Amino acid sequence: MSTVVNLKNTPLEQEHIALGAKMVCFGGWNMPLQYEGILQEFEYNRKTVSLFDCSHMGEFLIEGDLKASGLDGIVTQTLADMPVKTCRYGTMLNAQGGVIDDLIVYKISDGKWMIVVNASNIDKDRQHFQAHLTKSAKFQDVSMRTAKLDLQGPLSRNALSQLVPDIGKLEYYCFDEFNLLGEKVIISRTGYTGELGYEIYYPWTKAKELWKEILKNAKVKSTGLGVRDVLRIEMCYPLYGHELDETISPLEAGLKKFVDFSKDFIG
Repeated sequence: MSTVVNLKNTPLEQEHIALGAKMVCFGGWNMPLQYEGILQEFEYNRKTVSLFDCSHMGEFLIEGDLKASGLDGIVTQTLADMPVKTCRYGTMLNAQGGVIDDLIVYKISDGKWMIVVNASNIDKDRQHFQAHLTKSAKFQDVSMRTAKLDLQGPLSRNALSQLVPDIGKLEYYCFDEFNLLGEKVIISRTGYTGELGYEIYYPWTKAKELWKEILKNAKVKSTGLGVRDVLRIEMCYPLYGHELDETISPLEAGLKKFVDFSKDFIG
């Protein structure tokens, strides 16, 4: 287990330790790197279904008109034509065009959005949004109230359908609210592995209950963040701090299709 002081812990820290996870510092958080081993967990994910603790990620809620709030000018991706209950990947930039962070925008309803950001960038992202959103916008950082569990792999739909029978209706990069163990929560058909998968946004204080319930399925295995890095490289997904940072533009990183040059945006 990492001995670095002042690391943040997800609500599942003790669950990881009990399962024998190797814990490491990642983005200021004490996180499971692996359980059985990265290669074994890689093979298992590609063939079956894995459960990841991604509660270190950040979540912001923004309410207000897309343009009047300033949100449209913060994100490079096209947002104006997003249907409700869809997600889009994009970036937000500094004045020089470097990537402050890459993120996913969820359109909850007309005038209400959820932004999912990287764990290591939560503080600077919050400051950036608060500095550039107008007074008409309502901003909330709900990161420490929101746990995030990712169920990924070709059997993820089968596993999740045992708890959410109608999960099969979700299309790629779409989300909805579902009843899950008595909680009404957002589940999206998204992920960082390139496989079929789902991301579940669950109350922080009840994440342990959900984690244990999902692992009752004998085909689901807890999996560390080391595997995510291998999987995302295989799928050519960028990782902030490696292929992206504030000195690299999205064009230099090969992300031109996530930049809408028909609108004004910072950077």
